[in-house]
Amino acid sequence: MGHLWEFKQHPLAIMAAWRREYGDLVHFRLGTRSCYLISHPDLAEEALLHKPDDFGKIYHPDKPTGLGLVLGNGLLTSDGPVWKKNRRLIQPVFHRQRVTAMAHEMVAAGKELLQRWENLDAQPVDVAVEMMKITLDVITRTMFSASLLHEVGHLAPALDTLLRYAFRSFHNPFRLPLWVPTPGNRAFQEAKASVDRLIYGLISERRHGRDRYNDLLDHLLHAVDEDTGLGLSDDQLRDELLTIAAAGHETTANALSWTWYLLAAHHDVRARLYDELAHILHSRTPVIEDVSRLVYTRAVFEEALRLYPPAPALQRKALRDTSLGGCPINAGSLVIIALWNIHRHPEFWTEPDAFQPDRFTAAAGTTFHRLAWMPFGAGHRTCIGNHFAMIEGPLLLALIAQRYELDLAPHYHVEPEVAVTVRPKHGLKMIVRRRV
Repeated sequence: MGHLWEFKQHPLAIMAAWRREYGDLVHFRLGTRSCYLISHPDLAEEALLHKPDDFGKIYHPDKPTGLGLVLGNGLLTSDGPVWKKNRRLIQPVFHRQRVTAMAHEMVAAGKELLQRWENLDAQPVDVAVEMMKITLDVITRTMFSASLLHEVGHLAPALDTLLRYAFRSFHNPFRLPLWVPTPGNRAFQEAKASVDRLIYGLISERRHGRDRYNDLLDHLLHAVDEDTGLGLSDDQLRDELLTIAAAGHETTANALSWTWYLLAAHHDVRARLYDELAHILHSRTPVIEDVSRLVYTRAVFEEALRLYPPAPALQRKALRDTSLGGCPINAGSLVIIALWNIHRHPEFWTEPDAFQPDRFTAAAGTTFHRLAWMPFGAGHRTCIGNHFAMIEGPLLLALIAQRYELDLAPHYHVEPEVAVTVRPKHGLKMIVRRRV
């Protein structure tokens, strides 16, 4: 079993404890698999930037594991020629100029949330659920030109079931095949069928329609591979659309949830945020041009991403015998680049566990290792939606904080857990109060 049980039960605490006790490069076992925990940006840079051909994604298109069970051969899970082709096809949709044009849909989704909260003054609400709703609304409006807010009631729980199953299965060498009708397998199959019906329905509706749209779905429907002259099949479209929908809303939703949690615990930071919003916006609705002006608002979001990176670790497989930091790494070993540890490394962050947004303001004058903060990864596989997230997060934060104050519900304990992303284990019950 190696360290499988303790790592599965408390991965964040174990990663932090091992770094403190053993250092920045730790060898351990998950079952029979040899693993290395990387907790220093120099080692991350070596693996991701200097030796990307030595450390690849764990990719088995014929025998999918982990997220591959859910997302198929999408951009997040594929590798090699498939990944290169799909990245080339999707990249134009996330060009900075096109993402900027999507900001009005982000604001529109934010206004939907504000309207839902109209009658919630001084009442508890699960903010984690609300952030999932708003970011799913954003991603479907911008990527599919259709709000699927009415589908959230079953879509969000289905995605949650799929992602939790994927996370559990990846580190479980004793997982039974999907065809065995265990309760977990049945729940996974039902959730997958529900999501697939929705995605394939969107594809079919668009294929048979005559209208054109300036969105991801339309772009991929008409994209042609320059090498083969072929377009994407429905299955390939499904994998890419589901990847964008699942990864695109889950990560930002959790980042925003942790931001509200941190603001509720640090009233001095919250007061400065309110002051900036009042000074820059003067009670008007924020627009895309405000994102660059709201310097402290963006710093608050960036500091929340440091303390609670949506993806707590990046996983790579040693494709050949190689080394890291002079330590030999055997082919087939699993390398876990612990963003959770790197973002809190005392060599690069003073008071690493403290919530201090000023670290990210120009006035701070701080320079740090380029990979000491990398919530979107690094290297050629940097998250394709990083610019999208860094507009959506601050914009929604400004829109909501301008109108509401959120405080943790009395006696409510918040604990982080890992289910692919870092999320509040039992939700995030907060009291919502009108500010204006």
